[in-house]
Amino acid sequence: MRWFWTLLFCTLAASVGAQDRRSSHCIALAETAPGLRYVTLAGWQDPIPNYSVRLSYIAHASFLLQTQGGLNVVTDFTGFTGTAAMIPDVVTMNHAHETHWTAFPDPAIPHVLQGWGTFGEGVKHHLDLGEMLIRNVSTDIRSQFAGVEPRGNSIFVFEVEGLCIGHLGHLHHVPTDAQFAALGRLDVVMAAVDGGTTMPLPEMISVLRRLKSSLVIPMHWFGDFTLEVFLSGVSDVFEVHRSSESSVEVSLANLPDRPTVLVLQPKYLVEQAE
Repeated sequence: MRWFWTLLFCTLAASVGAQDRRSSHCIALAETAPGLRYVTLAGWQDPIPNYSVRLSYIAHASFLLQTQGGLNVVTDFTGFTGTAAMIPDVVTMNHAHETHWTAFPDPAIPHVLQGWGTFGEGVKHHLDLGEMLIRNVSTDIRSQFAGVEPRGNSIFVFEVEGLCIGHLGHLHHVPTDAQFAALGRLDVVMAAVDGGTTMPLPEMISVLRRLKSSLVIPMHWFGDFTLEVFLSGVSDVFEVHRSSESSVEVSLANLPDRPTVLVLQPKYLVEQAE
């Protein structure tokens, strides 16, 4: 019977550890529901529903990810998120351009994750915050001095509430098979759709089709014309919805039943009036 008690102990230990973060292996497990019930009109300071994550589009490639447990994470952090007095718990950065990083992050920020390391070597992050796991997959970027900087960019992946949320960063090339495998299945992905300074739109669209994410949020678009070209290019595969809001709340239970592109409107963070 020793095997029985060993199995029971391992099962109980696993269940205790799982209480900190809903398990995710970057596989969509949701029993999806029709419609766009995940779109809400909540502000970024409102309470977050159970088992949900709020994504708020701040500007350019910066998003605020918020959890019910109170974590605030900002992507492609430039040092400015608005006039709200909010110190993020984690910021991620990429250095392809100065609009994606800052050399002087507030020292009060507990975790500053650079998406690059020593030239050509990249960097590896695996930050377990209990409620959220943050990891990265390195990709190459065009060097500002001409040529290529191997592993100079990072795609950051946020595993939280059973979801896998990916931010493609300043992606300059179609990921390799190994990089796609390292990413796994992304339920939600934030993708640059400028069509020029990152990568040509046909290539980005091919990346999104391969990822097969339930929800795609465009970023890094320079005006309505660029955005419309992207939306036209994906409309045969993705359902397209536009929101007048900057925030969306997502959970496993309410991912769309068809791959969907959701356009959010960028808005800097400001304190809500009482």
